[in-house]
Amino acid sequence: MAAVPVPVPAAGAARFLIAVVALASAAAVVCGGFPAAMTLERAFPVRGHAELGQLIARDRARHGRMLQSTTGVVDFPVQGTYNPFIVGLYYTKVQLGNPAEDFYVQIDTGSDVLWVSCSACSGCPTKSGLPIQLNSFDPSSSKTASLISCSDKLCIQAVQSSDAACSSQKNSCSFSFQYGDGSGASGYYVSDQLHLDTILGNSQTANSSASVVFGCGTSVNGELTKTDRAVAGIFGFGQQSMSVISQLASQGVTPKVFSHCLSGNGNGGGILVLGEIVEPNIVYSPLVPSQPHYNLNLQSISVGGQQLAIDSSVFSTSSSQGTIIDSGTTLAYLAEGAYDTFVTAIANAVSQSVQSVPSQGAQCYLTTSSVTDVFPQVSLNFEGGASMVLSAQEYMLEQQSGSTQVWCIGFSKVQGQDITILGDLVLQNKIVIYDLAGQRIGWANYDCSMSVNVSTTTNTGTNEYVNAGQLSDDSSPRSMPHQSLPPIMMLMLGILLFL
Repeated sequence: MAAVPVPVPAAGAARFLIAVVALASAAAVVCGGFPAAMTLERAFPVRGHAELGQLIARDRARHGRMLQSTTGVVDFPVQGTYNPFIVGLYYTKVQLGNPAEDFYVQIDTGSDVLWVSCSACSGCPTKSGLPIQLNSFDPSSSKTASLISCSDKLCIQAVQSSDAACSSQKNSCSFSFQYGDGSGASGYYVSDQLHLDTILGNSQTANSSASVVFGCGTSVNGELTKTDRAVAGIFGFGQQSMSVISQLASQGVTPKVFSHCLSGNGNGGGILVLGEIVEPNIVYSPLVPSQPHYNLNLQSISVGGQQLAIDSSVFSTSSSQGTIIDSGTTLAYLAEGAYDTFVTAIANAVSQSVQSVPSQGAQCYLTTSSVTDVFPQVSLNFEGGASMVLSAQEYMLEQQSGSTQVWCIGFSKVQGQDITILGDLVLQNKIVIYDLAGQRIGWANYDCSMSVNVSTTTNTGTNEYVNAGQLSDDSSPRSMPHQSLPPIMMLMLGILLFL
């Protein structure tokens, strides 16, 4: 769901800088001539005895730094499905605050901000047609919550990217978003603990938490007020500074990459990790630089192996056109200049096998055969030689089942715009990797009900095997097992625990 933030004035940005004292020492050695002498001092004297408590405190601090320098892969449970006749969205559970409280939020790569409904929210649903409980966040009930002021560095950066606003009357960092479906949300920013299930290595998991800034929703409108598939907020996975993925990466908690695999089978579900899924068939295409969304350069479309005669300028990126990857969009949209050619190519390919069915706003077909046997593969061809190959179920939508089936083309067009949006219909049954550090997106066809390999950053050089949904909603909190640490670290921690 691509967010269209309300424009706000820009302000100067500030970034944290880390000074490395070692660099200054190295510079002194070089500038002072060679050879150079460096004076080393002992932390404790040779003669005499240091207090045992001092030794333990020093070792604890050192071990803490060693453990904190090892990041893992954060795993989120996934529920929902692309099918609009069942759910029409994918969502996950986040735990916020102290004590922790559960919030079910839509997974949205088309916006930046994580926001949840807050107490006394105007228009926020209190119940849902989905099998979830809707909670409201109350900052006054959390021991670790704090308001974000306009002078906060993250707020200043968010103002520049239009993810935040500040008024002269209030010193509160606020937000107001309008989404592509016409719905909107507004509120203010708070800082609190986000609780994480982290895969550390050797298939071991740990409970941890990190301080993040997120939105406290005080008003919603449009589709967000409806109860049939209501969620408690939206989890934006964009690449601006206010996104959770950017915040956690800047803290060294997670790598600057996330991956999802949205299952299109049965009841849906899937996998969502802050980390990299490893799969040998992944192909990558570079992100278009300096764009607010995940834009790729779509170069051509092939139907049944034949490239369509579409002017490539139709797919070029500008402020009003381009190709966006967006998990917050249920179906898919094709640039107006390409849509008719695409639909005609599908019709020509199946004309002898199906019967065209009149339908308002969509091209539909009646068939008695398997849809995969009748409809051709579609290939979306991107910069870098990366093609996204779609089976019939990944661009067609079943509207009537049984012995006689009715299938409709799931792509629509945006009147007057050459914008292409690849939503859940297209993204289903694929591993999709958002490599923000490398500024590229990768994908591979995959059965997302199966387990995946994920790459941890524990410096072990190995890939960890993670089962889809192993961190389910009914899983109890787990502490880091000693087995996930090197033997010498286990011995040290064991000694400390008994002192």
